[in-house]
Amino acid sequence: MTTLFIGGALFDGHNPPVPDHGVLVEHGKVAQVAPKGEFAGFSGSVVDTSGGTLLPGLIDCHVHLTSGGEADPMTVQKKLGAAQLTLKTLTLAQQTLKAGIVAVRDCGGRDYIEIGVRDAILRGEFDGPTIRAVGKMICMTGGHGNSTGRVADGVDDVIRAVREQIHAGADAIKIMATGGVMTPGVDPEDAHYSREEMAAGLAEAARFRKRTASHAQGAEGILNAVLGGVSSIEHGIFMNQECLAAMLERGTYLVPTLAAVKNIVRNKNAGIPPWAVEKAERVYEVHLRAFKMFYEAGGKVAMGTDAGTPFNRHGENALELEYMVEAGMQPLDALRSGTSLAADLLDLPSHGHVKAGAAADFLLVAGNPVADITRASRPEHRLAVFRKGGVAAGLPTMLGGLRGQMPGLSQAAAF
Repeated sequence: MTTLFIGGALFDGHNPPVPDHGVLVEHGKVAQVAPKGEFAGFSGSVVDTSGGTLLPGLIDCHVHLTSGGEADPMTVQKKLGAAQLTLKTLTLAQQTLKAGIVAVRDCGGRDYIEIGVRDAILRGEFDGPTIRAVGKMICMTGGHGNSTGRVADGVDDVIRAVREQIHAGADAIKIMATGGVMTPGVDPEDAHYSREEMAAGLAEAARFRKRTASHAQGAEGILNAVLGGVSSIEHGIFMNQECLAAMLERGTYLVPTLAAVKNIVRNKNAGIPPWAVEKAERVYEVHLRAFKMFYEAGGKVAMGTDAGTPFNRHGENALELEYMVEAGMQPLDALRSGTSLAADLLDLPSHGHVKAGAAADFLLVAGNPVADITRASRPEHRLAVFRKGGVAAGLPTMLGGLRGQMPGLSQAAAF
């Protein structure tokens, strides 16, 4: 099927939005991007984007699809059997796609259930976003994430744990460098793995051409991961100047997940475990300062939310764009972080851009999100989501018009 998206502005994932451009889609991929005059006389299906901006579908580099944003997600998760949790994971993935997030990196699930959901979506059995998955988080005895992660101690066991995730089908590897907010009895500032353990695990992942992520909040753990060659630092809360310099030198990404701590602090009286609230309040301002320092120094930021943590719900991922702007990022840079930069980190060359050969996974919003980031971050401005050129979700009024222009769209596309 050939479809022309035309009439409004276009953000290509890199440059400021340009008006009056058309995007021609053939067989689920972008065939041509050009000023609208070059499409004069086109007689195929047309999606009128007038009054809006077409942009690449957003990418969230840090989610947990087996958790649903409950006040105490792990307690809820432990009560579910495998079948229940699989259905929940698929539902949350589909909510994510309908909100304009066309790709995610799952940064730790349970018993590889998220990998099974990933594969079912890849086979076309269910609608959903592209999923990159790390399998089980690798952590030390008693470390952050130990209730669902792969506990490993010592260089040899960390290497073995990495190999197990690769054998299970992981797209990337995640190693926990420090304590964290959502595990009782650990301090976010403490380094958990030694520099030797961290380097060994990261090197083994690199040997199999796997990108790597490290949950790293304290400065010592951040530095251990960066010097070991990690692809991205998740959170980066207590980053200092030494960490910053090392990240800039190596081109290490920061995935800030501002939504995670913000939602705990915002909902601190809504049933979240008190120990998690205490830690979140302690790190909140420090986190914002670290993010701003890294961004202002020119570091590479990829959007990530930690969706699944308390009140940090799948489907509300795009609010992270707004939080980053509130913390000092320019709207255009926030959009890049959620599209082209995120695609680069996740090794998704066909995503995050609107250019010839790219996947036709788009988000259409009302107005100009560079002038007002809420146009991309908030659901009331979201007009439609497209997956492989077809409608994945949209506002009812928009869907009605699109069905008239694109015969064969089903009612299942609606929210």
